[in-house]
Amino acid sequence: MDLEKRHIKQLDWPILLILVGLGVFSYLGISGSAAGVEIAGKQVMWYIVGFGILLVSLLFDYRLYRGLAYILYGIGIVLLLGVFFTKPINNATSWYDLGPILFQPSEIMKLFTILTVAHYMAKLDEKPEAKFRKFHQLLPVCLLIGGPLLLILKQPDLGTSLVFTGILATMLTVGGIRLRHVLGLGAVISAFFGLMTFLYHYHQSIFFKIIKEYQWERIVFWMDPYQAPMDEGFQLIQSIIAIGSGQLTGKGIHTATQASLKWVPVGESDFIFTVIAEMMGFIGSGMLMILFFFLVYRMIRIAMETKDPFGSYVVSGVVGMLTFQIFENIGMTIQLMPITGIPLPFISYGGSSLLTNFLIIGIVLNIGMRNQSLRFD
Repeated sequence: MDLEKRHIKQLDWPILLILVGLGVFSYLGISGSAAGVEIAGKQVMWYIVGFGILLVSLLFDYRLYRGLAYILYGIGIVLLLGVFFTKPINNATSWYDLGPILFQPSEIMKLFTILTVAHYMAKLDEKPEAKFRKFHQLLPVCLLIGGPLLLILKQPDLGTSLVFTGILATMLTVGGIRLRHVLGLGAVISAFFGLMTFLYHYHQSIFFKIIKEYQWERIVFWMDPYQAPMDEGFQLIQSIIAIGSGQLTGKGIHTATQASLKWVPVGESDFIFTVIAEMMGFIGSGMLMILFFFLVYRMIRIAMETKDPFGSYVVSGVVGMLTFQIFENIGMTIQLMPITGIPLPFISYGGSSLLTNFLIIGIVLNIGMRNQSLRFD
């Protein structure tokens, strides 16, 4: 442990205040959903544990994670492989049933992947003349991210696997990826979508081995939920109705009829933004998005002010991860994005996701308070 008074002075206190504000929104949203006050109380307990994890993470120099990056990555891969030998929950092998809690290894794997890719890219910085000059130098990054992505997709968990694409895009951008490499990756992605389109029209048996039928149905009914208003399109339709009924100021706390009467499924987790928008209207949901904006802004500041390339890459990966999750979760409630099982960070109910996010923010704060070269408040 090497926490000193000078480190505490450089701690980004606004981020801690933002987390408290997000905790208030989380409690109100969960308690206003069909899940009720009891589940919201459990979320408060997870928040207390989460702040404890965050504080502990500040005690140790974050550079220790760099030396352990590949070990942690290997542990994460083993955990992802291990879930395939567990009993499926909700038709997915994504959790370890530990009795009182369900542990989802894909959540912590996001952190392990960010640390490992940041370690690799920081090593490239030691030879800046060779950095990303050749396409093959991108392959280790793509493989490090592609490995867990494919394992998580196999569970199947499309939403979480897509988060890794956000991490990849952000870290490569910050790492100085060249335009021709972007075009090359774009060509590969375009070829993949072209192949999938061909398979869908001419070889659906192969297509649905790659894409699960329920995942494809999500895309179809995302485009037009009124094809099945009482079945596959029900969730999205009710979400849009609930958000619209909140209008400017909302219906009030604990008086959101769509949410409390179970018209909005999983309102305590995947669709918690819908519940908040119905209760607090445009003003309340706008305030929530402002909190998210400042959280991302403060992290970007830390990434820019950090002298250590490893620390800067870690924070950049976290920014990409959280930004993607926030955009996807809120977007799916208003038909901007397809419906996936991505939780809203720090708001949705769930222990694995919340505690992992607290650990991640703790590492970001750790990087900021030990490496910031200047401050401008």
